[in-house]
Amino acid sequence: MEFISLLFILATAIHWLNVQGQRKRTALLAEQLRPYQIEKHMAQLTSAYMRALGESDPERQQQIMQLQEQDERQIVAEFQNLAREFAKLPAPTTRGFKLALPFVDQLSPKASFDMRRLLEVHAQGIESAVNNVQGLGTKARSFRMMGEMFLMQHSCHWFCRSKTIASARMLAQHQTRYEQALDAVSAETRQAYLAVLNR
Repeated sequence: MEFISLLFILATAIHWLNVQGQRKRTALLAEQLRPYQIEKHMAQLTSAYMRALGESDPERQQQIMQLQEQDERQIVAEFQNLAREFAKLPAPTTRGFKLALPFVDQLSPKASFDMRRLLEVHAQGIESAVNNVQGLGTKARSFRMMGEMFLMQHSCHWFCRSKTIASARMLAQHQTRYEQALDAVSAETRQAYLAVLNR
């Protein structure tokens, strides 16, 4: 009986510490995001890309995409600014946890990841997709951009909460699994992203 009580107390303490850490990370990211309209641009672009992907007329696809140029330029500029400002923050506060356990980063640095580096990876990936450096067709480019944005959003949710919650949110909001988003980004983004997580 005492063992069960100790387990319950330990589980309660771990949960409380996790919640406190999550609140701090969420508040930090929210503060950094406040000057920008990244979510608004992302919602607009996702809706437009879905329309383009569902359009069979190439001319109509092109028209839809041309209307997104301003939002695309804005999301690139704003996300680059976010990554630049976030990079100025001190290391302890910018670490996310691969496992939802408090202080796990102090036991092993490999149990956490540096969100500053991930934001840099996503900023580069989104810029490359918008500039279409690989010369993709309209549908392939739309698919690539959605993958880059969804994986970026997943990283933000993972940093604030956990990978499990981030993956569940992406599935609920975009009907996209984590593995699908990872497959949809460019090979350069995927390689750099995994390098940060495995560092």
